[in-house]
Amino acid sequence: MTAVAGDDGVVTRLGSGGPWEAVYGYSRVVRAGNLVWTAGCTSTVDGRVAHVGDAAAQTAQALRIGLDALAEVGAEPGDVVRTRMYITDRSYADEVGRAHNAIFGAVRPAATMVVAAGLIDPDLLVEVELEAWLGDR
Repeated sequence: MTAVAGDDGVVTRLGSGGPWEAVYGYSRVVRAGNLVWTAGCTSTVDGRVAHVGDAAAQTAQALRIGLDALAEVGAEPGDVVRTRMYITDRSYADEVGRAHNAIFGAVRPAATMVVAAGLIDPDLLVEVELEAWLGDR
């Protein structure tokens, strides 16, 4: 991760170098005090969609990418207080939910799952966002 414009020591913005960050003008993760947010994370690895056709594997990959981004600013899985999952077909809900549970079952953040008409690449089946609270850290 690398700092991006606007990182002023109070608000930290880091980019992963993903293909859309510079073009669309966003950061992979932003920390403002004890609050942390990720951008939408997908199973895009090295500019290509990983796990085409497998919603559960895409979810696990996207969550790993999000958790790696959180770790860059000092957050751990147990700090996650909210997740959002966007899926392109309601038939993926169970497998996406189970993949979410595999990581967050003990944490139990507030969670939302929404069926979306589509994502930026037609091979993407799921996108996730994570929010964390770091307490006094």
